Amino acid sequence: MKGEHYTYRVRWSPEDGEYVGTVAELPSLSWLAETQSDAFDGIRRLVDEVLDDMVTTGETLPEAIADRPYSGKFQVRLTPEAHRALAIAAAEQGVSLNRLASARLSA
Repeated sequence: MKGEHYTYRVRWSPEDGEYVGTVAELPSLSWLAETQSDAFDGIRRLVDEVLDDMVTTGETLPEAIADRPYSGKFQVRLTPEAHRALAIAAAEQGVSLNRLASARLSA
């Protein structure tokens, strides 16, 4: 199955009064159902159909987020004031700015 490693999510939609199934790799797709399991099954079937169509038309399938390599590094841009405040907080806690940012992002 082509979409088996994709990132699926089922959540309650108060606007629709049903559960909605989504997939991160194909954000334009969703599936509404009365139960969580039906929403999950529905989005999985829909993804399989879309992927089959993409293969038929020669389109490149989205790579699963779970299968992508990650280095553990990324850059964040923020204001100089926020940078200063974080540097002060890190110094006061006796940790590096990297460790402070990582802890805050992981929380």
